[in-house]
Order: sequence, then structure tokens, then C-alpha cells
Amino acid sequence: MATVAGEASVAAAGGRKARVGRSRGPFDALYLSQLIPAMLIVLIGVVTIYSASLAIPEANFVSHLAGIGIGLAAAIATWRYDCRALSSMTTALFVLACVLMILPRVPGLGYEGGLGMVGWVKIGPVRFQPSEPGKIVTIFLMAAACAQYNGKIETFRDYAKLCGTLLVPLLLILSLDLGTGLIIFFIGATVIIVSGAPRTWVLLTIALIVGVAALVVVTSMIDGLPHILKEYQLKRLIVFVDPSVDPTGDGYNLQQAMIAVGSGGLFGKGFGNATQALSGFVPEAQTDFVFSLFAEQFGFFGSVVLLGLFAWMILSTVLLAMKTDHYFAKLALVGCVAMWTFQVLENVGMCLGIMPITGIPLPFVTYGSSSMVVQLMSVGVVQSFWRHRQKAA
Repeated sequence: MATVAGEASVAAAGGRKARVGRSRGPFDALYLSQLIPAMLIVLIGVVTIYSASLAIPEANFVSHLAGIGIGLAAAIATWRYDCRALSSMTTALFVLACVLMILPRVPGLGYEGGLGMVGWVKIGPVRFQPSEPGKIVTIFLMAAACAQYNGKIETFRDYAKLCGTLLVPLLLILSLDLGTGLIIFFIGATVIIVSGAPRTWVLLTIALIVGVAALVVVTSMIDGLPHILKEYQLKRLIVFVDPSVDPTGDGYNLQQAMIAVGSGGLFGKGFGNATQALSGFVPEAQTDFVFSLFAEQFGFFGSVVLLGLFAWMILSTVLLAMKTDHYFAKLALVGCVAMWTFQVLENVGMCLGIMPITGIPLPFVTYGSSSMVVQLMSVGVVQSFWRHRQKAA
């Protein structure tokens, strides 16, 4: 009887192992908690940009769909690749990040956009921002550089080394694109802090950054001193403090964006009825001020739904980062969270007048293929870590 019972027990155990070993379904390799809200936000972006294309010639709806198509292909390729293999490529990632940041300076490649912005590259009919893929590269770079300390940065030399690793690509992009530079700084700083940097060192670094930033702003306002900030960048900071300073320029833009958001009321004016944003009053309604366009059409409740989806996507990624045992994956997920969080807060905040005006896009919604491809790739990064979570590192 004991032998029979033992055999039955072994058979039951074997059955349990077989059930555990089998895939739970076709979606087992997908982290749906993050994928679902991301795809819903993309759909919201499609609706928003389509409405913009009805009145704004620059908002090419076919081009927007093409960006989504390329982005989905890039996301699938990233999902299938085990991104953890990048944890040992710190040097290669550092070089790639620097190359992407200086690419617009290469003669014959650099392309000057509006307001003297030169962060673009044009190759034949193709025009893109290399700093956008630079965001993903920076996430991997800082995750790889910080992962070697396994959650405990013990010496100031190591801390300074990590800060220097971030500082080089940051300085290369700041003079070209302040908005992207701020995103890259926030990504890198967040990863370093999460990596176990001592609080005292972090606070001292923050104080130093604030002091340098204040000095840059002050010198840019005084004639005869070096003007590090471009004129339009300085105006945007001044307008943030007092919108009446530039009533026909950035002050006007901010006022109109806020009016568009407020005029949406609780339920919005309805699809295609954004009389403020689609009548030319709100500049760049399909890009910089896309949240104003969305809020005017779908109101407070629509905005709550959109921000709720962002919160769902970000929180699910945080939870995955907390669960994963692979430290490089954990830090890369934190980098993705930092990128999304900063861009959402800045883009929405500037439309509400609580953040300075920048050219930072709203993830998955703003018109522009460079941004869309990179944001969808970041979804692929999260999905890759989920898909390969049970494989040996």
C-alpha cells in the first residue's frame, strides 16, 4: 500500500510539474498589465491626431500611422530579443549614446527646424531626431553602468564615475535640445538614485545643479555675459514666471493652451469640435500642445481617463521592476518609468501653466514618428524583460 501511495504521489507531482511547465496560453509571453494601457493610449493618440489632421495641414495622419507601424515592428523585435544581454555592453552603449547626440552636428546631416532647433538629421527624404533613440540607449547605458554595484554605491569615486557617464551625452545634447536633455538627465539621475547612491551625495549634487542652472539663467539675461540659453529658451522660462512678459509669443501660446484646456469643461466639446485648438489659436496643437487639443475635445473626464491609463502603465512597470531579480532589468525598467513620468508631467504641466514650455512630447500621443517609434520600443523593452524573466541570465 505504501508503494502504491508513493507512486501515486510521484505521479501527482509529475502532473503538477507538467502543468507548470506548459504555457498558460498564447499571451503568457506578454505582460498585459503594461501592454493594455499602452495600446489604449496609442489608440487615443490616433483619434486625437486624426482630429488634428482635419484642420492642421502639418498633421499628416498617414505619416502618424506609419510611425506607429514602424514602432510596433521595432517593439516586436525588441520583445523577442533578450535585452538583458546588453548588461555587459557599457562601453558600446556609451559610445552609441555619444554618437547619437552629436549626429546633428555632422556637416551634411544636421537639419535646422523651427526656432533654430538643430537636433534633427535629414538623409534624403527621411528626417528624424537621433536624440529620441538616444533616450533608450541612455536607459540601457545607465542601467548597465549602475547594475555592477548591485544596489550599493559605496565610494564617492564610483558615484562620480556614474555621474560622469551620464554627464558626457547630456552635455552633448543640451546645447541642441534642452527638452530632450532634461529627459535624459531625469532618466540617468533616477537610475543612479535607485542604484543605492547615498542621500548626502545626491542632495549635494542637486544643490550644485540648481546653482549652475541659476547661474546659466542669470548670465543669459545680462548683456555682455555668455548667453548659454538660446533666446527662445530664455523667453519660455520667463513666460513661465510671468505670461504677460511676451503677450504675442510664448506668453500667448501658454494662454491659448490653458484656455483650450479650460474650455473643454467636464465632458469636452466633442470630437473635431476643438474650436480653440483647431482654429489656429493654439500653436503646434498636434505636437507640443497636444494635451490641450485632447482636453478641449474630451474634457476633464477624458483627461482623467488618459492620465489614469498612464498611471496604470507606469505602476505596472514599477511592480514588474520590484519583482524581477535581474538587477540590470530592474534598473532599465526604472529608466523607462522615469522617461514616461517626466514626459507626461512636463507635457501636461506646460499645457496647464504649471511647468515651463518645452518641446517634450506626450508619449504615444504627440504627432511625430521619431518619438512614437522610441516610445513603442520602450514598451518592447518591458515586454522583453517579462518574456525572458524565467530564463537564465
